[in-house]
Order: sequence, then structure tokens, then C-alpha cells
Amino acid sequence: MIPLLILGLLKQNPGSYGYELLSLMEERHYKYIVNFTKGSFYYNLQQLEEKKYIKRIEKLDNTRDTQNYIITELGDKEFERLMQKYGAKTEYVNLSFYGALLFADEYRSEELKKLIETQIEQTKERIFLLEKSLENNDSIPNYFRQMMENSVSHHLVNIKWFEGLLKDL
Repeated sequence: MIPLLILGLLKQNPGSYGYELLSLMEERHYKYIVNFTKGSFYYNLQQLEEKKYIKRIEKLDNTRDTQNYIITELGDKEFERLMQKYGAKTEYVNLSFYGALLFADEYRSEELKKLIETQIEQTKERIFLLEKSLENNDSIPNYFRQMMENSVSHHLVNIKWFEGLLKDL
């Protein structure tokens, strides 16, 4: 999924350099769509260049030594392929918490309570960040705005579920 994000961002922002793309991914909260680290991002960027999906360019207005990239014709084809691959998938939501909850009866209830409270705290933080991003960013495309609003709705449902779990303890 990271290659799709990089290629898509380069289609939107041709001539960007690596850190600029990574910053966009963080600013737009893509971490709620796919797990990525700085290392995995740069690894994928390097792989895309080696496969000739992107290429380095010289930017005349560069005042710093940066490696700027554009998507190639081959990269456009790969973008199309990845859009089809990921756009046609439907998968279940998979939170690692679900796996841990399978064994809730085998775990100390006080510790389970702490885990659920942690889930509530982290989920509220995600909601806060998503809402903050939505209110302060008029440049978000409409489909992405709707996706983020949908994510907020899911997180709100999860909070109600977590609170219900706490009551049941």
C-alpha cells in the first residue's frame, strides 16, 4: 500500500522530494490507512526508483540538496494497477485488540480494564487528530474528507463498545 501512497502523492505533487512526501503522509494522517515508518517509507521510495516507477529530477529553484522525484510512464501504469488491486479489495477491520479480547476470560479483570481504558484514550486521541485535521484543512479533497469523517464515526462506535465492555466487567 505504501507504493500506492507514494505514487499517488507524486501524481498530485510532481517534483516533490522524499521528506516532503513523508510529511504529507503524516499531515494527512495516512497512518490510519496504512502502517508506515520513516524507514519503510524510504525503503519503498528506493524500490520505486529502482523499478523505474519514479525518477529523480533536477529542480532549478532548489536551494537545498534534495532528491526530487516525478512519476514515470511505467509508474503511471503501476499506479493504475495498484488502484485496481487495492480499490477492489474489501477486508474486515482488524484491530490487534480483537485478538487480545478473544482471551479476556483468561486475563485478570483489573488488567483488562486498563487495556480497555487505553483503547478509549487512544481512540479519543485519533478522533481529536482527525477532527483537527478536518477543521483546519480546506485543501483536503472531498472524497478524503468523507473518508476521514467515516473514520471518526467508526471510532465513536468503538468508544461506545469499549465503554460497554467496561460496564460488563
